Amino acid sequence: MTELSETNTSKHRTPVPDYIPNELVREIDAYALDGIEEGVHEAWKRVQQPDTPPLVWTPLTGGHWIATRGALINEIYRSPDRFSSKVIWVPREAGEAYEMVPTRMDPPEHTPYRQAIDKGLSLAQIRQVEEDIRRVASELIDGFAAQGHCDFARDFAGIFPVKVFLALADLPMEDAEKLNELAKEMTRPSGKTPEEQGRSLAQANKGFFDYVAPIIAERRGGEGTDLITQMVNSTINGEAMPEDKALGLVSLLLLGGLDTVVNFLSFMMIYLARHPEAVKELREEPKKLHRSVEEMFRRFGVVSDARYVVKDMEYYGTKLKEGDLILLPTVLHGLDDDQHEDPMKLNFSRRNVAHSTFAQGPHRCAGMHLARMEVVVMLQEWLSRIPEFSMKKGAVPEYHSGIVAAVENVPLVWKV
Repeated sequence: MTELSETNTSKHRTPVPDYIPNELVREIDAYALDGIEEGVHEAWKRVQQPDTPPLVWTPLTGGHWIATRGALINEIYRSPDRFSSKVIWVPREAGEAYEMVPTRMDPPEHTPYRQAIDKGLSLAQIRQVEEDIRRVASELIDGFAAQGHCDFARDFAGIFPVKVFLALADLPMEDAEKLNELAKEMTRPSGKTPEEQGRSLAQANKGFFDYVAPIIAERRGGEGTDLITQMVNSTINGEAMPEDKALGLVSLLLLGGLDTVVNFLSFMMIYLARHPEAVKELREEPKKLHRSVEEMFRRFGVVSDARYVVKDMEYYGTKLKEGDLILLPTVLHGLDDDQHEDPMKLNFSRRNVAHSTFAQGPHRCAGMHLARMEVVVMLQEWLSRIPEFSMKKGAVPEYHSGIVAAVENVPLVWKV
């Protein structure tokens, strides 16, 4: 990992600071992982070799640390006093352009905004819409089940969670394409340099704000039960939510609902299509399906965000400087051999499943109850209609790494 590949020689590089020893330097581009053609999770797993230090530093994507072990990823997420959410994207230029809340806040400022989100996405609230979620899944699957084939990423994953979330937010489905393009530029900003990526993210962030501003104005003071109305009419420390924070909060809701579950589902289905024995197990033991979901989330983490080092310190034997950024690839927690035997394999009987797919600590994903329900419902409805399926012969999925990993071209086939 320390040698330069042909691709890496042309990439923008940041000089290695004097305080970072050469043995900790690795050539890792979070937006273009080496070996990504084999899969995003496979490419990240290549980083996590037995002799890989718990913290490594890359001169790519603006220069930053990467936590390579589950114990660190878990601990850093849970320690906002040492590792701030002030800048949570790499490169730094993109992180500084990111304006959504409360993800870039630390407690106690973060707490009332998080409470506002939790109110609308609590388990009790999500259970009330289970039948609506099931109807969306059923209708989509029924639309192509008789064909014997589909591009899962395009025909299901790219629609199902988006349609569910836009319904919860009371927004028109025809806005999905525009919002999806903005979400891609937020989580995988285009550009060959940190400055270009920062400009791309800033423009996408502004696009979200421009979209939600009139919606917020319209729903202020309203009595609707949709997510946005609930959010913007929440009080923060006894006062109305400030306009800039409302823009950031509603934009974050849309970003979270439009990109993460979409991609998780496709990664999951690629694996299941290639492992019919796992599908058979789920089909023959329906009760196991509920328990399997946490194992799925362990195996297919998609988020890699960062934390800002609050002060100079020594951490796991490594000198960190105030202002350093540490990338936390959640996939590396779930795939850590120190915590899971044979971690690349789905084991639906696995006990003590540990992962950070929903992050940890004060920023643990507010949408996790919705995500879990979407996965359970989707699998139930899919397997009841399409009990056996596989990847189309010769299919080559197109993988993308970034703040949220993605995959396109997932052609599935089955007997009608």
